[in-house]
Amino acid sequence: MARPGAGLLLPTNGLGYPPQNLARVVVWEWMNEHGRWRPYSAAVCHHIENILKGDARGTAVLGQVDGQLSPYIIDLQSMHQFRQDTGTMRPVQRNFYEPSSAPGKGVVWEWENDNGSWTPYDMEICVTIQNAYEKQHPWLDLTSVGFCYLIDFNSMSQTNKQSQRKRRLRRRMDLAYPLIMGSIPKSQSWPVGASSGQPCSCQQCILVNSTRAASNAILASQRRKLHGGAAGNTGATGTLTAVRQSNTFAGTSLWSPTSSGTNNVSIGGGQAKGEQVQVPLSPANFPVMPSHGHNTLAINGQNNLNRPGTQRISMASPRGTIPPGVPALPVKNLTGSGPVHPALAGMTGILMCAVGLPVCLTRAPKPILHPPHISKSDMKPVPGVNGMRRKTKKKHLRKGKTPEDVVRRYTDKIKVAPDEDCTICMERLTMASGYEGVLQHKGIKPELAGKLGKCGHMYHLLCLVAMYNNGNKDGSLQCPTCKTIYGEKTGTQPPGKMEYHIIPHCLPGYPDYKTIRIVYDIPAGVQTNEHPNPGKKFSARGFPRQCYLPDNEKGRKVLKLLITAWDRRLIFTIGTSSTTGESDTVVWNEIHHKTEFGSNLTGHGYPDPNYLDNVLTELSAQGVGEDNVKD
Repeated sequence: MARPGAGLLLPTNGLGYPPQNLARVVVWEWMNEHGRWRPYSAAVCHHIENILKGDARGTAVLGQVDGQLSPYIIDLQSMHQFRQDTGTMRPVQRNFYEPSSAPGKGVVWEWENDNGSWTPYDMEICVTIQNAYEKQHPWLDLTSVGFCYLIDFNSMSQTNKQSQRKRRLRRRMDLAYPLIMGSIPKSQSWPVGASSGQPCSCQQCILVNSTRAASNAILASQRRKLHGGAAGNTGATGTLTAVRQSNTFAGTSLWSPTSSGTNNVSIGGGQAKGEQVQVPLSPANFPVMPSHGHNTLAINGQNNLNRPGTQRISMASPRGTIPPGVPALPVKNLTGSGPVHPALAGMTGILMCAVGLPVCLTRAPKPILHPPHISKSDMKPVPGVNGMRRKTKKKHLRKGKTPEDVVRRYTDKIKVAPDEDCTICMERLTMASGYEGVLQHKGIKPELAGKLGKCGHMYHLLCLVAMYNNGNKDGSLQCPTCKTIYGEKTGTQPPGKMEYHIIPHCLPGYPDYKTIRIVYDIPAGVQTNEHPNPGKKFSARGFPRQCYLPDNEKGRKVLKLLITAWDRRLIFTIGTSSTTGESDTVVWNEIHHKTEFGSNLTGHGYPDPNYLDNVLTELSAQGVGEDNVKD
């Protein structure tokens, strides 16, 4: 089964947007903390497009279309999504697909999570699945787009190739995404740097462009060999290992057969194994590109360039079957480990194969997630920190603080409102709040405006009440403009425990210090009124989770602040996992942790000289500063 192309993005004209004479489907997407683009629903995309037509520098209030998105607004000028109750900002982009693709037809593919609800795939994956479905393929392997899953269309199921766990799959029809014609304003193109017309210089694009150029030369050479007398291979028999080729290289998908038992190479650029298929050796299988000799090539292209960290390498022959004397090219991954640039290694490998030289690319190293086994007697308390564990229970409700009382406490009334916008409802401060008639209020007139005491930013008082009602209702308030926190901010972290101790091992980059290990453990349970779906069960994947800090002065300071954040229930929350797409599960809450002990291949390990300063900044943004550290 030939794998369908994973990307159906339209060609661009070098300015960051498609040609004017083509119709295309618009999908707005937001970037999560792992660099993956998640699509908004079709209804939300129609709403954003309507606002864009009226004002290319305007603001889209998502709650006007979807009640679950009421805290979110999108600033079309800066291309960012802003969450009003937490101050979190995320990039957004305007993506384009063919009208005949899944979003153009209103097709949505979803998988069933543990709670029995349905989670949609990323748009790229949805397009890939729909392509295979329309071509009546019996199955589809998602390895080449970064996911270790096998889709079976006969049983409508998704199977994890590592754990063999099977989940139900469904295809449903929804509103089609908006269809547009004409060019896009340059201010709306993504990424912004694409408008320069210069080729991208990032490592991913360098690798793909270099590999594409070299592969074109090889294909031309193979065509010449084909016309020069390839008839000698027509009687060959046996088995071939074919590695699938994506549509990154211009033209249709290519199959490059490699004879098993010979010196083969499959070039990608990263960490995961590619998809391999055993097919009979027959001239009918490969009428265009028959095998010549014993040194052949299979190229595994990259079709996911807009998502960092998804490059992968495919080995056509097992590591143990490499013949003696075959040179190994050490390929570094995109995080910077390794002596050879991936583009240089990829081009070298392709060109060596083209002239008949054997090549073997080394496998990417595996991350070291945990330290060696440690006995309980070797775990020591952290000096200056009381105890070795913390527990959290259910939220204690604070009585006597209505939303109106909280807003009045932190704001000052202004006699004459300035003629400027309220950045919550986007109405003028001299006019009534946009929440007039929508929100029940006690003693607060819709036209009243107030100024926050510390930062001085001004809003409708009714808008501040609405923002507070969308948050945790913990007696604190956060300015949506500068993110200044008023009061003590608390979160919605479910009950669990936190342990911390010193272990006798060193982190990379800190050879003179031992390590502080933090262990978080939160069990699954039932959501309460402060969570997205009260009364519904939530899952807790990957617990207990182990995190690491250097045992130095700054590392101990970070630990004390993390303990304070834990007590305020700010470390975790319940939401949708950005890695698996599962909803109603325990996820990290904007405070990054290092979960990789002995390496930094995933970006969540050491060495990272800026991590401690960065996490101090993140804690301060949550209202956890040095002035309220608990000893």
